[in-house]
Amino acid sequence: MTFNIETERLLLRDIRLEDLDGMFALDSNPNVHEYLGKKPIKTKAEAKQNIEKILHQYKTLGIGRFAIIEKASNQFIGWSGLKFNTGDKESLDNKRDFYDVGYRLIERFWNKGYAGESAIASLDYGFKTLKLDVIVGAAETGNTASNKILKKIGLHYKEQFPFESEMINWYELKKEEYAKRMS
Repeated sequence: MTFNIETERLLLRDIRLEDLDGMFALDSNPNVHEYLGKKPIKTKAEAKQNIEKILHQYKTLGIGRFAIIEKASNQFIGWSGLKFNTGDKESLDNKRDFYDVGYRLIERFWNKGYAGESAIASLDYGFKTLKLDVIVGAAETGNTASNKILKKIGLHYKEQFPFESEMINWYELKKEEYAKRMS
């Protein structure tokens, strides 16, 4: 699949094997993984496996995370976008068959508004192009930045539950609420 979404400062496109160095820089950083189970990857082979998982999602589910390219530098700076969760081992609190919005940035690109900018573009794609009814987001309760972004882009807090010994905040946005906000 080929995705190409532009925002003011970013290009969101399909993740490719050529993004290997960027994905390794992203996922090998312990600070990036502070609220992701504290399990950064150690090899480029692991980064390649992560890319291959996303490519598989494109083929089998029609959606997966997008590469974020900073327009000013033409650099891979992370990923953002939608993921369809089918209830596999990565699902949260036995939740199944939902689309979640997510984002992950290389640390030097934090605090520039890129996560929110890319997440808003992802919501727009989900509601307008994919015609989704609901998009959710989840963040560890201690991840202040991510919780703030989910609220800022319009998702509403729904509940909290434990997952892998951490407490998770669960948010959602319905297409009707999104349409009202956008009009």
